[in-house]
Amino acid sequence: MSGTVEVSWFSALCDDDYEFLGQPDPRLVSSWAHCRSIALTAEEMGYDNLLLPSGYALGIDNVAFAAGIAPLLKRMRLLLAVRVGEFWPPQAARQIATIDQMLDGRLTVNIISSEMPGETLGSAPRYQRTKEFMDILRALLNGDGVDYQGEHYSLKVDPPRVKTVSGRRPAFYFGGLSHDARDAAAHGADVYLLWPDTMGEVKSVLEDMRSRAKAKGRTLKFGYRAHVVVRETEEEARAAADRLLSKLDASTGAAIRSKSLDSASVGVRRQAELRESAANDGYAEPHLWTGIGRARSGAGAAIVGDPDQVLAKLKAYQALGIEAFILSGYPHAVEADLFGRYVLPRLRHGPLLVEDASL
Repeated sequence: MSGTVEVSWFSALCDDDYEFLGQPDPRLVSSWAHCRSIALTAEEMGYDNLLLPSGYALGIDNVAFAAGIAPLLKRMRLLLAVRVGEFWPPQAARQIATIDQMLDGRLTVNIISSEMPGETLGSAPRYQRTKEFMDILRALLNGDGVDYQGEHYSLKVDPPRVKTVSGRRPAFYFGGLSHDARDAAAHGADVYLLWPDTMGEVKSVLEDMRSRAKAKGRTLKFGYRAHVVVRETEEEARAAADRLLSKLDASTGAAIRSKSLDSASVGVRRQAELRESAANDGYAEPHLWTGIGRARSGAGAAIVGDPDQVLAKLKAYQALGIEAFILSGYPHAVEADLFGRYVLPRLRHGPLLVEDASL
């Protein structure tokens, strides 16, 4: 392990920005202007990458946003979420290569094993489709033609004219906790993403994923997606976390969680278990607060504390093998600034390097 980590922020494209969780705020609704301000704040503060999430029924389109923001960024990468069920692989390859050119080669890709809109597909076939999608996308972005006959895709495509800046595909980031998801990650991902969990559980998942990848003759890098609340003192940080929930009622939180397309996934269930097993104050272990999960699906816990405590927590994850952090906070531009001033300069960070992204 080099000691360097990639530190990314989150662009809140999917109507997920609040001052008080569960209380819609017209100032923070997903829009070009608001999400641009988050991206430019992250660029200014020195973050290495920016996750552009995608939700079929939520927020604004991330591919269009990526194309719009790319010319405004000078050094930061973008991590574009690609929902498998909503793209034809050659179309996705063309869009990715084009945006990579606009970013001068600084695009990375977050593969999401989504269903098609209105579709209900079992776990095994859905992740099989994802593996096929990654295989086809890998070939096309590496400049190769494709003659593919799989369970879900049957196509023959000439080598694409439009290529990435490097001529090779960007790194694939991928997350999922089920057996099928882990198998898909071991098959075709470069960076396996975990949601918040206890140190012991994180260690267990990393060990399992290393074993699965090794069995396929591959290696993985690991990332950790979490929220953060950092203030000058622990007391102030805990008070800021409590304030986020001060206007939330249980029914509103449940309605928000149910909107997400992944609300029934194994990963989401694990976040609920983590929340239910936490102490009365919502902390599952020191500085890991599960309260955020009461008002959102997906990653449902935050690292909370003063700058020294947050830094120590991140370094503890790093010691387990985490090499990339994707962080967020509420409101996103405000928390990006706070973390960027209090913690980011104390981390040895830079873009995550995947040694052989052609695998």
